[in-house]
Amino acid sequence: MRIVAIASVADNWVIGSGDDMLWHLPNDFKRFKAVTTGNTLIFGRRTHEQIGRVLPDRRVIVVTRDPDWSDEGVEVAHSVVEALELAAQTPEQICYVGGGTQIYEAAWPYLTELDITHVQLAPEGEATFPVITPEDWTEIAREQHEQFDFVQYRPTPRT
Repeated sequence: MRIVAIASVADNWVIGSGDDMLWHLPNDFKRFKAVTTGNTLIFGRRTHEQIGRVLPDRRVIVVTRDPDWSDEGVEVAHSVVEALELAAQTPEQICYVGGGTQIYEAAWPYLTELDITHVQLAPEGEATFPVITPEDWTEIAREQHEQFDFVQYRPTPRT
């Protein structure tokens, strides 16, 4: 199973501020829908609640520490490892990790790829994405746009 972090990330690594979206890029939303449809998505509870609805045609696993939390249309896990184990039990070949910060950090050692929308802004915000370094990640594809780039990474081979 491929495990792919998918995120929109500003130049300063910010991905959000509280429950606020810091940018609105319709093409990013369209691409997110296109690549994640038919696959599994892992979100933290706050990210899931910020989205505000169950995303159709995708298996959604929400990670929460709250043993009593539930929401219709999603599966619940209490750690990223548990969520990845649930994801591995289905035929979907790609599991997308969709945030937030703590979920990305916990999933980092398990990721096989990064699918990043690099947004050409530097807003203030407390939610950040882990820093992508060439020592750890190699850019394999880039699609440039006016305000953002879609960039894919794979782990840098160790010598």
